[in-house]
Amino acid sequence: MTPLLKYIDAWIANDPDRIAAAVHVQCTITECYGPVYLGRERVREWASTWFGSGGVVHRWIVTDHFRHGDREAAQWQFECTWDGNRSAFDGATVCRNDGGLVLELREYQTTAPLYEWKGSWH
Repeated sequence: MTPLLKYIDAWIANDPDRIAAAVHVQCTITECYGPVYLGRERVREWASTWFGSGGVVHRWIVTDHFRHGDREAAQWQFECTWDGNRSAFDGATVCRNDGGLVLELREYQTTAPLYEWKGSWH
C-alpha cells in the first residue's frame, strides 16, 4: 500500500496513532479548508482532537489514484460527521513522499454540487 493510501486508510479506521505513523516526522499537511499541520506530533494532536470531539470518518473512497516516483495523487469521495453534522464531498489529494511516509500533502474539495453543464450555469 502506498503512503497516501495508508494515510487515508488510517483516517477510515479513525485511528490517530496510525495517521501519525503514516506521516514523516517533518511533514506538512494542508487541509482543503485552510489549516496547515506541521510535523508528526501536530498531526497526531489534530487527529486525536478531531476524533475526541466526535469526528467520525464514515467513508473515504478513492476513485482514481496514481503514483510516480515520490509523488502521488488521488481523487476521492469523502463522508464524515463533524460538529454533529454529517456531510459528504468530492475531492483530490496531491502528495509527496519520503522514505515510505507522507512528507507533504495538500487536499482540495469541491465547494458546490457537481452537474453537467448544458448551456447555462446553476
